[in-house]
Amino acid sequence: MKLLLLEDDDLLAESLDECLKDSGYRVDLATSLSVARSLMATEHYELAILDLGLPDGSGLDLLKQWRKDGLDLPVLILTARDTWEDKVVGLEGGADDYLTKPFHEAELIARVMALLRRKSGHLSAELTVGGVSLDEANQCVRIDDGTWHTLTGTEFLLLRYFMHHPGHVLSKDQLLNQLYALDQDAAASNLIEVYIARLRRHVGKSTIQTRRGQGYVFVAH
Repeated sequence: MKLLLLEDDDLLAESLDECLKDSGYRVDLATSLSVARSLMATEHYELAILDLGLPDGSGLDLLKQWRKDGLDLPVLILTARDTWEDKVVGLEGGADDYLTKPFHEAELIARVMALLRRKSGHLSAELTVGGVSLDEANQCVRIDDGTWHTLTGTEFLLLRYFMHHPGHVLSKDQLLNQLYALDQDAAASNLIEVYIARLRRHVGKSTIQTRRGQGYVFVAH
C-alpha cells in the first residue's frame, strides 16, 4: 500500500516515514506542492497525508484541485491548525479526515487504516475477503480451517494489496510499485513470482490466479 506524504518539516517527515513503514506502508515524500503534483501525475497512491502550510502554497488549494480533477483517493489532513473553523474548511475542501499536531503515532496509523478500510468497503479491523482473513495489526493470515499463519513483511504488503483490490488484474509493475518507494531500488519483477508462490501456500493457488500476459488476480470464492 503506497502512500503520498506531503510534509515540509524534515524531522516530522522522517518520523512519519519510519512510523508508516513500520506499519507496513510504503511512502513517497513530497516537501512542496510542485513535487506532490509531479508524483501524483506519475505514481499511483492509495492515500495521501497532507500538510496545509507548504513553502510554495496551500495544501488545501492542492486538495481542492485534486477533487476538481476527479481524484478520489482518501486524504488525511495533518496540520497545526486546530480550530473548529479550520477543520470545517479542510473537510469541506475535500479532506476525508483531519488530525492536528501534535498527535500520537498510533492514532495516525489507526486513522489511515480506517480510511483505507472504508475505501475498500471493509468496515472491520480484520480484513476478510472470501474465505481469507488478514489481521493487519499482527500481519498474519487465516483461511477457512481457522489457523493463523504469520507472514513476512513483503508477503503481508502483497497480500493486503491483493485483498484491497479483489477481482482486479494486477500487473507485476503495479505490484512492485506498491512494494517499493521511489527512494528504494526496485527488485527484479521475477521476485513477484517468488512471493506469489509463497502466498499460495497460505491461501491456495485458486485464490491468487495467473492471467497470462497480464498479471495476477485475487479471486474471492
